[in-house]
Amino acid sequence: MNALTEEKKRTLKELIKQLHAGASPQEVKERFKQALEGISPLEIAKIEQELTREGVPREELQRLCDVHLAVFREQLDKQKLGVPSGHPINILMEEHKIMLQLLEKLSTIVAKAQQASDISYISDEMRHLEHIAEDFRDSEKHYLREENMLFPALEKHGITEPPAIMWTEHNQIREKKKQLQKLIETHGTTGFGDFKAQLGETAKSLNSLLPSHFFKENNILFPTALRVVTDEEWREIRREFDEVGYCCFTPEHLTAKLEVKGTEKPKLEAPFASEGRLQFETGTISKDEAEAILKTLPVDITFVDKEDTVRYFNKSEIFLRPKAVLGRKVQQCHPQKSVHMVNRVLDSFKSGKKDVAEFWIPVKGRVIHIRYFAVRDKDGKYLGTMEVTQDITDIKKIEGEKRLLDWKD
Repeated sequence: MNALTEEKKRTLKELIKQLHAGASPQEVKERFKQALEGISPLEIAKIEQELTREGVPREELQRLCDVHLAVFREQLDKQKLGVPSGHPINILMEEHKIMLQLLEKLSTIVAKAQQASDISYISDEMRHLEHIAEDFRDSEKHYLREENMLFPALEKHGITEPPAIMWTEHNQIREKKKQLQKLIETHGTTGFGDFKAQLGETAKSLNSLLPSHFFKENNILFPTALRVVTDEEWREIRREFDEVGYCCFTPEHLTAKLEVKGTEKPKLEAPFASEGRLQFETGTISKDEAEAILKTLPVDITFVDKEDTVRYFNKSEIFLRPKAVLGRKVQQCHPQKSVHMVNRVLDSFKSGKKDVAEFWIPVKGRVIHIRYFAVRDKDGKYLGTMEVTQDITDIKKIEGEKRLLDWKD
C-alpha cells in the first residue's frame, strides 16, 4: 500500500474514532470527502480490509460506508456500469429496482392503514400486502445468489470486507422480512391499533435498510466486482445463478439462457488429478477425507450396484453389516419373506417408475427411518440403489428453534 493510501487510511481511522465517539456523518463528511477524493471503489475496499486486519470492527466500517454514501451519493449516481442485459450484475440491479418498487407499494399501504379505524376498511390493501410480503420472501434467492456466487468470486480476488459487510446487512434485512411476514400471518390475533403500529415500524425499518443497502451494492460492491472478476468467472457465475433460480418477479428476458461463446462447462480433470485428490464437479477431496466424511454422516449408507450387488457401506451403527455382505446380492441380505418386496422396489427404480421408497419401524424403543434412493447418472441411467438408515427418535422431538449463535462449547 503506497504512502498516499497509508495517509488516507490514517485519516479514515481517525474519522471512525470520531463516529464511534458520537460524531454525526454531517460533522465528519467534509474531512471524509477530502480523504477519499479520487479513490475508486476498489481502492476503498482494499483500505477497508487493511483497517479490519488492524482491528477496526466491521460495524464501524459499516458506519463509515454510510458516510461515504452521504458524501458521494450525487457523484456515484452518475457512474454507469454499462453491463449487458442478462449479465449477473444486470440481473441483480434490476431486481433491486423491483424490490424498491415493492417498498414504495408497502409504504403506500402503510400510510392508508394509519388513516383507517378498522381493518375492514383496508381489506383490498391487506390482500396486496400479502402479495408484497410473499415477493419479499421470494427475494431470498437474490441474496443467496449474491452470497454464494458473487461474494466468493470477490473473495478469490482478495476483496473480503465489502462482501462481509453486505452479508451482515442481508441478515438485518432478513429479520425485517420475517417480521413483516409474521405480522401479516398473525394480524387476526392482534388488535388493529397494535397491528398498525408494528406494520409502520417494520416498513420504516425496511425503508431505512433497503435503499441504502442497494445503493452501496450498485455503486461500490458491483463496480469493484466488475474491476476484478474475469469474463470466464462471470460466465460461471451466470451458470450458477441459473442453478439457484430467480425470484418470482425477476424479468424473464434477463434470465433467458445465454448463448455466449465459452459458456460450455469446462471439462473436469482426471479423477485422481492434483496429488491423488478426487475431482468432482463441485470440488476436490482426498480418499482419506472422503472416507472420513462418509463415516461422519449421521446416517448409515449402503450402496447396491445396478446388478443388485452390495458394493459399499459407510458404517453399521443401526443394523449389523459385516464386511462379508460386500459382493453378495442384496436379495441374499434380506429374509426370504421380504425378498419379493426388495425386487419390487429395485424393479421400480430400474424402470424409472420410482426414485424413492421409504419406511419407518420401531427398534429397541427408537424410531428408525429407512429410505431407498435410485442412483442415476447425469443422463438418467440407473447405476444402483442407495439405502439410507437414520435414527430419527430425537429429531422428532425438536421444537422451536436453536440457531448457531445459541451454541455453547
